[in-house]
Amino acid sequence: MAAFLALRQASRRDASELAILADIASHGFASWLWFADVASGMSDTPLERGRLKMSDEALGGWKNAVIGEAYDEIAGMAIGYEVDEGIRDLEARHPAIEPMLAMQRSVIGHWFIGSLAVYRHMRDIGIGKRLLEDQMEKADGLPVSLITSDSNEAALSLYGRNGFSEAARMDAVPLFDNSKKHAWVLMTRAGA
Repeated sequence: MAAFLALRQASRRDASELAILADIASHGFASWLWFADVASGMSDTPLERGRLKMSDEALGGWKNAVIGEAYDEIAGMAIGYEVDEGIRDLEARHPAIEPMLAMQRSVIGHWFIGSLAVYRHMRDIGIGKRLLEDQMEKADGLPVSLITSDSNEAALSLYGRNGFSEAARMDAVPLFDNSKKHAWVLMTRAGA
C-alpha cells in the first residue's frame, strides 16, 4: 500500500462525498435516478437525494463504504456487500435498472462492489487499485463481482489486471432517445 493513502470506514457524515463519488462511478447514472425523486418532490436537487440515500443505513449506503484519503483529502471510495437471497425480491424502479438487477441476481453469495470511484485529479496513482484490493480482502474468500459499462476502458483494464473476467453482458436501456448505446458488463473474480 502506498504510504500517502489511508483507508477508513465511512461514517454518516461522509454521505455528501459518497453521493458525489457514486455519481462519478456511475458516470452520472446515479444523479439521473435521483432526479426522478426531485421531480416527485422528495428533495430539491439530485445530489441532495443522493446524500440522503448515502446517509441511510440500508445496503449500499455509508455502512458498506470505505473511504480512501490521500494528501489530506478524500480521494475515492468503494461500496461493497455480500449479495443475498433478498435481491430476488427487489423490483427495479425503472427499466434502466433491470439489466443490472438481473445480473446481480446471478451472483447471490458473491461479494459485490456496487461502486468504486476516485476523483479525476487523484487517478493513476494507485488509489483505485488499493480500494479494489480492500474490497477483495473484505470478501473473505467469496467470489467478487461488479458491474461496469463496456465503454469504461479504465475500469475494465483495472479489473482485468486484478483477476476479473467477464461473466455476463446485457444491453443497457437507453435513458434518452439520443443516448449512446452501451452494455453493462458483469465481471467476476473467483474466491480464494
